[in-house]
Amino acid sequence: MSRYFIDCRNHPSDTKCSVALAADTKEELLEAVVQHGTQCHGYQDTPEFREKIMREFKEGSPPIKV
Repeated sequence: MSRYFIDCRNHPSDTKCSVALAADTKEELLEAVVQHGTQCHGYQDTPEFREKIMREFKEGSPPIKV
């Protein structure tokens, strides 16, 4: 079974966020990332935002260091 992840360290921001999120399915990861992105980074939950996020998903687990 594959895992998917996204790491805020790969997307520089003013907050210098170091959160990495991972899940067993892309759908589960998408919901977690949307929640994090809207609450912590001020993004709007739009179809465009969701599409952009999903293109950034990587298979595996986030590395300890980027």
